[in-house]
Amino acid sequence: MPFNAKSGKFSANINTVTMGTGDKAVKIGGENVLPFFTFDAPVENAPKVGIEITDFGLENEPDCVKKYYEGCETVVDMAKKAASMEGVDFLCFRMEGGDPNGANKSTEELISTLKEVAAAVDIPLVVAGCKHVEKDAELLSKAAEAVDGKNAVILAAKEENYKTIGAAAGLAYKQIVGGESAVDINLAKQLNVLMTQLGVDPKSIVMNVGSAAAGYGFEYVVSTMQRVKAAALGQNDNTLQMPIITPVASEVWGVKEAVASEADMPEWGDAEKRGVDMEIETAAAVLAAGSNAVILKHPTAIATISKMIKELM
Repeated sequence: MPFNAKSGKFSANINTVTMGTGDKAVKIGGENVLPFFTFDAPVENAPKVGIEITDFGLENEPDCVKKYYEGCETVVDMAKKAASMEGVDFLCFRMEGGDPNGANKSTEELISTLKEVAAAVDIPLVVAGCKHVEKDAELLSKAAEAVDGKNAVILAAKEENYKTIGAAAGLAYKQIVGGESAVDINLAKQLNVLMTQLGVDPKSIVMNVGSAAAGYGFEYVVSTMQRVKAAALGQNDNTLQMPIITPVASEVWGVKEAVASEADMPEWGDAEKRGVDMEIETAAAVLAAGSNAVILKHPTAIATISKMIKELM
């Protein structure tokens, strides 16, 4: 008796979201199969890879990243260089300096830098906050206005500040709203429901369902993504059919395996290789679990993940 393979495609789809404008715009989502299951049905929009820079420029970057920006004197110089690197689909500008518990830069200073970065590149833009709920409500609302017309992703609104960010980004300036929840399918769903009740178009929402470096409670991240995709596709749950975008860089380049020097930990081997490996492993795992886009930092990791995606699609 011949073997007849059964298709694993679903009748439901992940929403298609367009990031950016013009010839350089990219689409994420749209699939009706599990990640990379192209043997079940064609996947029109491959996962995308972004590169992250911050308002600090090269100040806080590891030496293994700094060398790729040789000759760059300003954040704008970095943005231009980053946008041209192999495998980059979009640029993420993180306003890290806004944290009141850190540099506590003013909103005016950060938005001024954002405007310069947005004017300097023509690839899609993701604007990320400083991870401080109250400051981000102010920062990201102003950011939505500053990149008016760019169809940018404003990352991210949380349950504590979604009204302010959602109203500015999703309603007033028609940007894409990133909703961030803490590694729990029910919290992700709840935030999507709240934002759509506010009036944000579900097809203008992407999710960050939580992130971590591989080995740091990472099984929770993977299992949450898998459950989200299973509910979205298998149960046709339209409150979870938003594409997932995962900030990998800001997690990976803060753990000891990636940043400890060879002098401090000689038994761990080459510091750059460790950091790159950690970033690649984390990105590959979240893509396999269901992320539609990842944000990375090291050019080698970006080129490697981009090549992996092309080989699997």
